[in-house]
Amino acid sequence: MPDDQDTQQSENENPPDHRTCGTMEVHNRLLEEFPECRARRAEISSTLETTLSGNPAFRRTCGLTTIPVVVHVVYNNDTENIADDQVNSQIDALNRDYRANNTDISNVPDVWKSLAQDPMIQFTLATTDPDGNSTNGITRTQTDKTSFVQDDSVKSAASGGADPWPSDKYLNIWVCTLSGLLGYAQFPGMPAATDGVVILNTAFGTSGSATTPFNLGRTTVHEVGHWLDLRHIWGDTNDCSGTDFVDDTPNAQLPNFGKPTFPHVTCSNGPNGDMFMDYMDYVDDDTMVMFSSGQIARMHATLENSRSSIGS
Repeated sequence: MPDDQDTQQSENENPPDHRTCGTMEVHNRLLEEFPECRARRAEISSTLETTLSGNPAFRRTCGLTTIPVVVHVVYNNDTENIADDQVNSQIDALNRDYRANNTDISNVPDVWKSLAQDPMIQFTLATTDPDGNSTNGITRTQTDKTSFVQDDSVKSAASGGADPWPSDKYLNIWVCTLSGLLGYAQFPGMPAATDGVVILNTAFGTSGSATTPFNLGRTTVHEVGHWLDLRHIWGDTNDCSGTDFVDDTPNAQLPNFGKPTFPHVTCSNGPNGDMFMDYMDYVDDDTMVMFSSGQIARMHATLENSRSSIGS
């Protein structure tokens, strides 16, 4: 008879039909497991607040930041062993959206067009591994696990996954079969051994196994936003009391799913309503099209402070 872990891992239901993100659940678990992270997160939040209070439109003086990426493909069968082309298509998608080069940015309602700016962040697959050897920035690990959950087991070879590269030098992205969600990420200041982003293989990139409505690479865009210390736009409450700590994203009551119609008013945020087309909501890939100016400032402040060791 299989144990509970095997049973859980065999429950690899069809991919979710609406966006699901495990970031906050993982964050809360890590805070319980590693209480010392609470102090680090408090310090990071205080530094962010200080940086942004002095300059709400903060941008790094270095201008464009380039972040080296390693993609760990963890697969059980050949279908899950996604091709290099699919990996490259995800890097292209990150560069499209983190440089505001997406043509669908034209879908931003007129009232917010001035906020939909170029984040000036780009991504490249690593060319040198931690030992100084040449690499294509992709690792491949076959596993006997049929799926993973949000317990970080995919991030360790000892538990059937792949060990990270140093998280102070690389953005680690694990791509695997996930049970019940599209992805999750880790905020700055949490344990280095698990720092990075995990993405469902059928929601990764824009080719190969990427499946509609999550076939434009925006699950990774969303999760990398968390890795750069962005929160969900509704603040992860259901009563309008939450905050994403960004002033120019209207307060929203709940996540938006699918393809909402503008305006969608909640939390007395009329007449324009929720900024549901933001990358940090839960809408389909073809409906999320922008970061706000305030979110960009928060990402730049994060790169200047808690993630200053990565990127150039």
